[in-house]
Amino acid sequence: MANFDDMKLAVEALTGGKNTVILDDMDMPSIMVRWEKQKNNAILSGGSDVVHPGSIVNGVEKTMYVGKYLSIVVNDRAYSLPFQDPKATINFDNALAACRNKKTDGGAWCLVPYALWCEIALWSRKNGTMPRGNNNYGKDHSYAHEVGTPSMALDSSNRVQRTATGSGPATWNHNWLPDGIADMNGNVWEWCAGMRLQDGEFQFIPNANCMDPEISMGASSTYWKALNASGEYVDPGSSGTLKYDYLSSKLTLITGSVTDDGSAGRSTGYNAIAAASGLTVPEMAKALLLYPDEPGGDYGGDNHYAALAGERLPICGGAWYNTLGAGVFNVGLSGARSYAGGDRGFRSAFCEL
Repeated sequence: MANFDDMKLAVEALTGGKNTVILDDMDMPSIMVRWEKQKNNAILSGGSDVVHPGSIVNGVEKTMYVGKYLSIVVNDRAYSLPFQDPKATINFDNALAACRNKKTDGGAWCLVPYALWCEIALWSRKNGTMPRGNNNYGKDHSYAHEVGTPSMALDSSNRVQRTATGSGPATWNHNWLPDGIADMNGNVWEWCAGMRLQDGEFQFIPNANCMDPEISMGASSTYWKALNASGEYVDPGSSGTLKYDYLSSKLTLITGSVTDDGSAGRSTGYNAIAAASGLTVPEMAKALLLYPDEPGGDYGGDNHYAALAGERLPICGGAWYNTLGAGVFNVGLSGARSYAGGDRGFRSAFCEL
């Protein structure tokens, strides 16, 4: 890319090195936010002195690079660039392929790992900067003066839908600063990698191992692992694995058999998710946003959605119409990997391997 060095130097100088530019094998740039590993005790209430799983790849603690912007797609490759209409109407496998199609010497590209999304969400809450965003037809539902630039046609009611990447104010970034990750609240739902709900059972590609391009996330992949009540990864279907059920009108974390028949999507405020009687929720479940680290606390009104039958892959953050329910703790686990809609996009991540 012509003038790449100038672009990289400018981005790094303007952000004190917190943002950088990474080229792929097509000499196309992506603007990325440098993410340093966090320990659980720094971002999780009652957390221990261990590194959050979102910054661990194949057993090695990593500095991660997160797309500053929702992805666009050019020549079947994902790019993080400002003031673009974010790619939407894309299913999980195609979003993953658009990231993994990119090649950069010394590292690998992937969809943002779900574990890394969780790490960023917890950091934002701990630091009092849970991002606002386009969650009410082009503006923030609570701060209507905060608006983004429309990037697609208005809907049938003449309302704004998607907004251009990074076109909102700094409060739409994860740290409320210009060097932050943009649009994690609203705009479009974001596919995340390395996690799924399978007939109500939580399954993971452990930690952020999904960054490894050799690891398959196909429906029948043997890399999927369940999580037990001790916070250990075990084979799916093992006794005592963590699952969601819908009990007393709430999503409830259990280790027994799922009783809900999965015929309907279920929704519960994240702060109100329950735990089965006698279950001591492991730290790993709280680190991965299966259960709140402060039950009843303020998580911005964000919700979890789940369908408890079949394979369901996570979408995070919400869309332009979710109002109060949108935000970094908003996780949808009700859609199949094949679903593609105009409200569904993604974001890339990179790490050195």
